[in-house]
Amino acid sequence: MRDNENDRVDGSRRNWLIATSVASGIGGVATVVPFVASFAPSEKARAAGAPVQVDITGLEPGSMMTVAWRGKPVWILNRTARMLADCKKADPELADPHSEHSFSLPLPDYCNNEYRSRAEHQNILVAVAVCTHLGCTPTPRFQEGPQANLPDDWPGGFLCPCHGSTYDLAGRVFKNKPAPQNLDIPRYMFTSPTQLVIGKDEKGEA
Repeated sequence: MRDNENDRVDGSRRNWLIATSVASGIGGVATVVPFVASFAPSEKARAAGAPVQVDITGLEPGSMMTVAWRGKPVWILNRTARMLADCKKADPELADPHSEHSFSLPLPDYCNNEYRSRAEHQNILVAVAVCTHLGCTPTPRFQEGPQANLPDDWPGGFLCPCHGSTYDLAGRVFKNKPAPQNLDIPRYMFTSPTQLVIGKDEKGEA
């Protein structure tokens, strides 16, 4: 008789433990799911890496605009014929004139040329404005000739104010400077003569 009572007690206890465990598990799942969901990227974070549409209708020859893409400044420079000639003039003084050593982005095939731009819009330079030395933003120094912190035969380009690295008007670094590589060129494409998209090309999004 006592054995039957003990069996009933053990059975009741076992059922209680199972029920408690299941309830705890459900509670645990209810707690964990919102926590894991909090790791999903926000709409703002997704937008930060999305392609950027830019209207360059008002970008006059010799002028530049800056837009943000993936949290970084990107230059869009409308180079004049003189500025394109200055790119050729700079060739002998450059550390990597043919952009054989990329920085953080591979050079798009369509920009693998002296001007580092699309052939159908060779005057338009699109470059990430982040110095390849320590990440400062260079400043435009388009005027040719001698000036402060630049050589007397300066052909025009960009000067990094942090440690003196210089780049030509195609974003290529000059020799013997702290910066080890040329500026990054992102993937981009034109959707019309005055509209371009940064972070996307014929192959898809970057």
